[in-house]
Amino acid sequence: MPVIVKQYFIACLALCTFVTACHSNKDKKIAPPAAGGPAGPAKPTRVEGHLVKTSTVSEKLEVPGSLLPYEATELRPEVSGRITQLNIREGQSVGKGALLVKLYDADLQAQLKKLQVQLEMNEKTAQRQGELLKIDGISKQEYDLSVLQVSNVKADIELIRTSIEKTEIRAPFNGRIGLRNVSIGAYVTPATLITNIRQEEQLKLEFTVPEKYSSKVSTGKKIQFTVEGLNKSVPANVIATEEAVTEDSRSLRVRAVVEGKAPQLIPGAFAKVLLDFGQDNNALMIPSQAVIPQARSKKVIVYRGGTAKFETVTTGVRDSSQVQILSGLMPGDTIVITGLLTIKPEGKIEISKMN
Repeated sequence: MPVIVKQYFIACLALCTFVTACHSNKDKKIAPPAAGGPAGPAKPTRVEGHLVKTSTVSEKLEVPGSLLPYEATELRPEVSGRITQLNIREGQSVGKGALLVKLYDADLQAQLKKLQVQLEMNEKTAQRQGELLKIDGISKQEYDLSVLQVSNVKADIELIRTSIEKTEIRAPFNGRIGLRNVSIGAYVTPATLITNIRQEEQLKLEFTVPEKYSSKVSTGKKIQFTVEGLNKSVPANVIATEEAVTEDSRSLRVRAVVEGKAPQLIPGAFAKVLLDFGQDNNALMIPSQAVIPQARSKKVIVYRGGTAKFETVTTGVRDSSQVQILSGLMPGDTIVITGLLTIKPEGKIEISKMN
């Protein structure tokens, strides 16, 4: 009997232990996670801001340019022939109308002399027939025919003289001769380049300006430029602009006349052109790092009531640290100048510091 009681006691103890273990495992399965309640809203991104305000700025633009001769052309013959006279000294200054090249024209000269003799005879014949006409010695038709022959010979003479003129190459304007490509005795054709001539007493300056400045550059505008080796600026006066902006570069081609002389001013020289558009007392200047360049536009992030607004802007002049805003912003706007790459449109932002 005591043995049976002992076994019963052990069985009850084992059953209690099993039930307790089951309740413990169940509690572990349904227990809430230790992390706490649901996650709250994301915190706004902290950035630095800049207050947009007006300021006075000098609108200046520096662009590259090139010096050009005032006039320049290639000298080529109008007709084919052999050079019999060559009056070209490389680098020589010549006056307008100076004979530079003469082609063979002996055959044309012979034809001219023949026609001149024929003209003299026809004129005498017409004169005699005119006297006969007065006494009714010949008909009016015969006299008119002799006069017509005189006119025809005169026309032939003018034609030959024109052909002779085409065997001559003369300087079209005062200028300096370049390097010659032929020698005396050479046979040349209209495709042969004899030499170049340039008028360098006065030079032209050619450059381009961006489309947004095209309305500010007009005929008569005074500009300044510098060249390598010259320690002072040279004035120039705009004489013409292209009729339209180029589609590929969106720029306007401008041409000016140089108002100065110096040994460093030679055709083909590179020039730095400085355009001064005066002062703008209501310019909006912002830090350059605030502008986000994109494929077809430029953006600036504006702080509006804790939200990031991406605004499209048009920029103007710039310096080492600031850029002018022509459109897209207003005085009093607060723009973001840090953390631009981490901010999304309509994202929440918080200004931690104003610059």
